[in-house]
Amino acid sequence: MTTRLRRQIEHAYTHSPATKVRFDAVGVNSADIQTVADLQKLPVLPKDDVIRMQQADPPFGGLLAVSPDEIRHIFFSPGPLYEPETEHDSGSLDTIVQVLRQCGFEANDIVLNTLSYHLVPAGLTLDAALTQLGCTVVPGGVGNSDLQLMMMHTLGVTGYVGTPSFLQQLIEKAEASGELFKPAYKVSKALFTAEPLAASWRQRLVEQYGIAVGNGYATAELGFLALNTDGGMAMHLLPEPVIEIVDSDTGQCVGPGEVGEVVVTNFSRAYPLIRLGTGDMAVNVDPNPGTSRQEERALMLVGRKGEAVKVRGMFVHPNQLRFAAGQVVPFTAIQGVVTRPEARDEFVVRIVTMHRDKTEVLKATIAQACRVGVDAIAYVDEIEAGAPGMLDLRDWD
Repeated sequence: MTTRLRRQIEHAYTHSPATKVRFDAVGVNSADIQTVADLQKLPVLPKDDVIRMQQADPPFGGLLAVSPDEIRHIFFSPGPLYEPETEHDSGSLDTIVQVLRQCGFEANDIVLNTLSYHLVPAGLTLDAALTQLGCTVVPGGVGNSDLQLMMMHTLGVTGYVGTPSFLQQLIEKAEASGELFKPAYKVSKALFTAEPLAASWRQRLVEQYGIAVGNGYATAELGFLALNTDGGMAMHLLPEPVIEIVDSDTGQCVGPGEVGEVVVTNFSRAYPLIRLGTGDMAVNVDPNPGTSRQEERALMLVGRKGEAVKVRGMFVHPNQLRFAAGQVVPFTAIQGVVTRPEARDEFVVRIVTMHRDKTEVLKATIAQACRVGVDAIAYVDEIEAGAPGMLDLRDWD
């Protein structure tokens, strides 16, 4: 990866005007980036900044690093963001093919691809990877569940790619007619992405329907980044692109068990994105800090950047609170409250539960999940609907 990273940095610095401006602004040139660790010399590039760059200098914000006549596709992702692709960027398909193989897909599978083929890259990219693997693709796209269910049955579809909720909708529709999904339908493998996968639904797919499940973490701009094929929260990082989990304030990588923003450097020749901040927050899972390869590491997604609050130097996300508390007691609402009464962050967790005798266990479990000590558990009768999961009441004046 090191050699490839050097080539990518040199190409971006030489051919992408906005990238050169960004490097020069902090006194860094392409020769200063020799390893993945050297990327920390550069500040994180927030996705919102890319949006502003494109608006100021349409359509690509000065980030395009090839001649416009090399562009094969222009995608349009939420943001909005224009994303160019050339034939030279097709190497990323090899990574997606490996993802599909890990999920059990193989040549001669008939696969229903329900990801969108409209504007965003998801449908076309998975289509290309599936056909490269030797599968037959049914380009279902989004919606029209009755037709897709009919095709799934008539064509003997063996694999599914799309969101977990749409497959759930298809299965429930089939069974609403009085027909058992198995053995009437042949689907035996699925790759999910684009939305969270509930543990209960995954268990049902595996145990009741005999479907091997892969759960992929991907973004429209960067493609697949991590994959889980065995359940649980940890998603194993793919060998590429370059993935860091960093402190959003400093841009420095966080340690094992700490929460940071997922930051990615791609290998797109057409549209190099160097240290792009995804806005996704994740726990860094690293079994051998300092020596592990990227594919030996994992992450656990906890939510979006704007929802996290830093407490005593550690980001705490509402989903961490929900996960930790759920291991101890049933509850209907939970909220972390941070104040600073005496030049020290005070962290109180408010929770709505009938079980009010688990204070010490709750404090210990939340502290373990968030790596921040809890000063108090406050049992309350109600937390207003829509209230933030982390409430920052600190006065810095």
